[in-house]
Amino acid sequence: MTKGRIAIAALAGGIGMYFWASLAHLALPLATVGVSEISNNETAALDALHTSIGNKPGFYIFPSMGLNAGGTSSQREDAMKMYDAKLASTPSGLLIYHPPGARSLTPGQLLTEFLVELLEAALAIVLLAQTNITSLSGRIGFVALVGLLASLPTNVSYWNWYGFPTSYTISYMFTEIVGFTVAGIIAAFILRRQA
Repeated sequence: MTKGRIAIAALAGGIGMYFWASLAHLALPLATVGVSEISNNETAALDALHTSIGNKPGFYIFPSMGLNAGGTSSQREDAMKMYDAKLASTPSGLLIYHPPGARSLTPGQLLTEFLVELLEAALAIVLLAQTNITSLSGRIGFVALVGLLASLPTNVSYWNWYGFPTSYTISYMFTEIVGFTVAGIIAAFILRRQA
């Protein structure tokens, strides 16, 4: 396989992966599986968040764990015991917070997503090029397997540690694996022509 052919396969695979991700998130219900909205007293909840957090965007865990960055081992143990007691009697969760003024589907977000899909496809296809796999199904299967591998760490860990819904986790893993499979199909056909 020539470097030029691999580069073309990576670019085409990345474009295919991006179009699949766009379809999955904008036209299919996959992006909303397992996602709930605050339907009761949303205004009161949003006002409370803004009052509590203000204009400081970030990733928040609640209730507070009470861990200090420079705490000793004993202090961390005590904080974890107190946190377990809080979990027994109060709601818990994660919050990604943006103060008023955020926008959805900005050009920057779309470009970043495209570049991520392109990089993922390129890495998978470079790995494919290092193998001796010559069959169409073998090449597609290899890239799909890379997709499975890529979908596991974040999705399953967030399901396990943070309680992300099972349906959400499965939906996002499915979306990633299909994206890699699309890239694999495209790459397999482009690389097959050279063979």
